[in-house]
Amino acid sequence: MIPLTAYQVFARFSVEVEIGKIEKIRNEPICTAMQAPERLACKAVLEQSTPRASILHAMTELSRRDFAKLVTAAGIGANLPIAAQNVNRTIAIQVGAVSFVDEGIAPVLDRFQKDAKINTLLIATFSYGRGIAGRQVGGQPLPDHGKQEYDTNFYGGNFARTHEQYYAHTSLKNIQAPDHPGFDVLESVLPEAKSRGMKTFCWYEDVFRSDLDGIERLQEVTLSGKKANTLCFHNPEVQAFWQALTEDYVRSYPVDGIMWGSERQGPFGNAIGASHGGSGRDPLLVTCFCEFCKQEAKSRGIDTVRAMEGYRKLAALVQQTRAGSRPPDGSLVSYWRLLVDYPEILNWEKLWNDGQKLAYQNIYKIAKSIRPTLPVGWHIWHNNSFSPFYRAEQDYSEFRKYSDFLKVVMYNNCGGPRLASYIKSVSRTVFADFSPEEVLAMTYKIQNFTEASLQDLPRKGLSANYVERETRRALASAGEVNIWPGIDIDIPTGAEEKKTQPDDVREAVRAAIRAGAQGVVLSRKYSEMRLANLRAAGDA
Repeated sequence: MIPLTAYQVFARFSVEVEIGKIEKIRNEPICTAMQAPERLACKAVLEQSTPRASILHAMTELSRRDFAKLVTAAGIGANLPIAAQNVNRTIAIQVGAVSFVDEGIAPVLDRFQKDAKINTLLIATFSYGRGIAGRQVGGQPLPDHGKQEYDTNFYGGNFARTHEQYYAHTSLKNIQAPDHPGFDVLESVLPEAKSRGMKTFCWYEDVFRSDLDGIERLQEVTLSGKKANTLCFHNPEVQAFWQALTEDYVRSYPVDGIMWGSERQGPFGNAIGASHGGSGRDPLLVTCFCEFCKQEAKSRGIDTVRAMEGYRKLAALVQQTRAGSRPPDGSLVSYWRLLVDYPEILNWEKLWNDGQKLAYQNIYKIAKSIRPTLPVGWHIWHNNSFSPFYRAEQDYSEFRKYSDFLKVVMYNNCGGPRLASYIKSVSRTVFADFSPEEVLAMTYKIQNFTEASLQDLPRKGLSANYVERETRRALASAGEVNIWPGIDIDIPTGAEEKKTQPDDVREAVRAAIRAGAQGVVLSRKYSEMRLANLRAAGDA
């Protein structure tokens, strides 16, 4: 139950400040379908003659989520000052070890609290990628804080201490990041954060280097038989690694939660280029066809030979339509015919997705076995906003079984260039019967938001309305799982593409909160954010 003091805040605004705005909806039957405690509070809010003490008593019987639904239904929440709506809301930021090394732990945390009202740190504890770790990427302007130089020698890995006893069942053991010798980001930051009342979450992602000791035996195998840089979820050692890393963090440090991310999709989506940046992908390099995947296919009764034959024909069709050669029956009909003739194509797609889901489940299970109340959640890739194929595979109701929260990426500024990139890719494959502008209009219809024209998207980005719509959609499907929209602050874009401005951040945060989000995550990493844009999040 939400503390009484929090309800007092809501009650004062809803009854004393907003009393004049309740009159218009008093006679609407918004209370009738509610359970007894919720119905009582609803009627109390709508009946201005009810004594305040009765309202507060009714509110103590409500859960936080039920009361949020109530004020939203009454039309009150959108009119409350944001500070009044922020009771117990998570205001998180993604930050890497380099920022604490460069700027000092205390100054960084002081800035977070003072400028952006941040109460939760999502520390990038493991990654070999530049998206969440390291300084600003090369070719992008350096922010107005931190060292004014690029870390061209970035390596990556585990930025906390690696405790070897947990890694007995995986060959991937030598993962200690060499970037900041002697600096354990969790050991160093946790005490300082706790002294300020800030929570600390481990934030780790599925991004690797190809030159790591022991990694070759864990890598996926492409359709053409080559090793990929990605790891196979059906390889037991890969699942063991993610469990080991999770156990290491949860047992070794008093962290307040964990978040894991895997910005990957199955072979069908990759073959047809259904993602931003997908137009340059070779359809013969889709994964995974290693021995572990073949064994899993056999256990499911999937014919591996036919699956690989189907994917080769799919690759040939992709190459044909990308070259501008229209099949006699058109692109969509030809792609659909191939799926009907080779159902093994989608069988293999599901096989791959089930492997990724197994990683979610195993991470959740091991964390909860150690600390049952520890919040466990996931970073949901931005492709979810663009590709209906990918969105169909990200079922929020399914996530309820193994999630406490979802950080759903809703990066509105870079979202414009990314959506335009996705459109240009799929309009040369499965949707090649249509012009790119027609594909964009269809995508808007399917994804249920409408933004700029294809020509203007890269320059304008996506609006705060997109953030609000995506937040509401997530909340409608997630049940009791909390939704923390990922908010774009200075995520890199091209020279002539949308750049983040303070108003973009301010309005995106307000949109997420207005929609009912239980938190927001300022993203991708502090080391690329400009301070004016960070302060705008606090202003919201």
